[in-house]
Amino acid sequence: MDMRILIIGLGDIARKAYLPVLSRRGDLDIHLTTRNKVVLDEVGREFRIVNRHANVADALSVTSFDAAFVHAATPAHGELVRLLIDRGIPTLVDKPLADTLSEVEGLVTLAAARATPLVLGFNRRFAPDYVALRTVDANLIVMEKHRHRQPDLPRRVVFDDFIHVVDTLLSLAPAPVRRRTIETHAVDEMLHSITLTLAGDGFTAIGMMHRNSGLDEERLDVIGGGMRHSVRDLAERVEARGTQCTQRRADWISVGRQRGFEAMCDDFLIAVRERRPVDATAILATHEICEAIVRHAETDICGEVSAGADYRDGDKQQPI
Repeated sequence: MDMRILIIGLGDIARKAYLPVLSRRGDLDIHLTTRNKVVLDEVGREFRIVNRHANVADALSVTSFDAAFVHAATPAHGELVRLLIDRGIPTLVDKPLADTLSEVEGLVTLAAARATPLVLGFNRRFAPDYVALRTVDANLIVMEKHRHRQPDLPRRVVFDDFIHVVDTLLSLAPAPVRRRTIETHAVDEMLHSITLTLAGDGFTAIGMMHRNSGLDEERLDVIGGGMRHSVRDLAERVEARGTQCTQRRADWISVGRQRGFEAMCDDFLIAVRERRPVDATAILATHEICEAIVRHAETDICGEVSAGADYRDGDKQQPI
């Protein structure tokens, strides 16, 4: 029997990353929902999905679901996830789970109490070139993720973008993190740069982001043992051991596979069938560091933690 899934929010990330993967599967009965009827019909036609709902309440009132994917704007995550988990519907949420640590803690506690799978959309944990680096014997990890002329409010920068850097460093760390340092730079209340250092027994992991850089780019380097393993923009792998060898994504490998969305969706749907418990430790660790970075940045700006911006309306539009 096909698994019935609900996709909430049809912005860029749903259309570019998830629907190309999910719509190709023959074992899913996909339902779409967004308040924008033009977008709803457009996406439905594009991916040949006939089940379309004007809002989440309508969808839940007419059918039951085996799983849900939440791609709405970040401030809407808490309300939507709470509604789904209360109904026992396993849920995958685009990062972040929420943009405050207190709300994240509440949602994780609820999912654990309801014994309902709750997964975050950290696709880099499944990107094959990043996965390969977990077995590398190295003691220095450096990740850079920069944006061209995109300074923004600290909470939005950190929870909607730099969170990928935080989670990737944690996923690659070969031992528990014992020490961390945070540096931020803001101009006119807009966050321009972040440097995060995590260290433990035998390793140092450094994450950097500049929001007023010359280019949108991402680079991951794992260094040690006379070797440097690099991945650039999730598409190019470089191995250096005295000489350098470069390998780009093969033409027949899809973007969804290369960037980890295909494997991540497969893993989530397996978790749904197995009713896998929520990984509270990993979710909380990533969001706790993000909250600490926001506090650092906002303290530098105004001496106190301010509220994050509210952009609740609309589907998530974000780079992936």
